Amino acid sequence: MPKTFSKLLSSTFFFLSTLLLFSIKLASAKPHGFSNSLSPKHFGLKRQKLSHLHFYFHDVVSGRNPTAIRVASAALTNKSETGFGTVVMVDDPLTATPDRNSKLVGKAQGIYASAAQDVVGLLMVMNLAFVEGKYNGSALSLLGRNTVFSTVREMPIVGGSGLFQFARGYAQAKTHTFNIKTGDAVVEYNVYVLQY
Repeated sequence: MPKTFSKLLSSTFFFLSTLLLFSIKLASAKPHGFSNSLSPKHFGLKRQKLSHLHFYFHDVVSGRNPTAIRVASAALTNKSETGFGTVVMVDDPLTATPDRNSKLVGKAQGIYASAAQDVVGLLMVMNLAFVEGKYNGSALSLLGRNTVFSTVREMPIVGGSGLFQFARGYAQAKTHTFNIKTGDAVVEYNVYVLQY
């Protein structure tokens, strides 16, 4: 009986040792599934730097060549004091100065929608696509609330492409001019971005 028990104990020990080694090997293996952890160095990312961009956003809703066009609205939008439910598609020029004919530095492309019933509050979803200097071909993604009659508005920068890969930050918007008759506006933007 002691020899049988000794063989059983030896076999059990061998089995458990093998199982333990196999488990350790599985736990240390690199995952090959849906998600993996990567080092920032894998993408050539180094220290972050803070960049400041300054430009003017020209929102033209009037005339023969508007840069902002209403594409949708709700049945009650025209009765709303805030235009609640309006959706506007934009391809607004971004320029170096408030003059519409000054140097083009990019385009704001996306949508804004009236998303508040008590104030004129826009949901802004757009790419700031740059065409000037070292940022030519790069873009920032802006997503946030714009209460247009506030003196200064802040909206998050949630990402980007090109030189702005992995970027984050915020944009400050301040109305430079607003034409009450046409609805056209020029807005000064200061954008602060952390980028690699």
